[in-house]
Amino acid sequence: MMMVSMIKRRLKKGKTYEDFRRAWYHTTGFGIDSDSFLEPEPPLGRLYTVINAFDPREIIVIGFGPELSEEVLESVLNIDVEERLHNPLDDVIEPVIGRSFGVLVSEDDFSPKGAIEYQNPSVGGVETDLKESEELIKLVRREIESASTRRDKKRQEIEAKKDLD
Repeated sequence: MMMVSMIKRRLKKGKTYEDFRRAWYHTTGFGIDSDSFLEPEPPLGRLYTVINAFDPREIIVIGFGPELSEEVLESVLNIDVEERLHNPLDDVIEPVIGRSFGVLVSEDDFSPKGAIEYQNPSVGGVETDLKESEELIKLVRREIESASTRRDKKRQEIEAKKDLD
């Protein structure tokens, strides 16, 4: 199973999507390299950016993570902490950020192919073990909280250093 993240940010008045993109853009790749010749669906390491049709100042970034494990989550989240501290968005976005992180438990094809029978939740043709999903959800929550604590601590250290200079 993979992690899905949805981050909502609101541009400050007078700021544009291009301003956001320049401040937000990752200068170091992250995620997990795949040795497989098959490209995973959705592709890992790709982030999808959406501008809200009803509020163009709202920017939503959606990402799909690799197969979940504690080691993978810790690796990906540590990179993001460092990246974000070196590319602050404070001048571009409002301080309140909506963050949603979860575990992908099902993908469903509702394309117009006629009648559709109910199917148990599955991803990539593999039926979802909902008990396992519960444990992975707890893991994601724990690792996100841990990464947030590390990020906040590093941010405080940087601010304290600035105050000394």
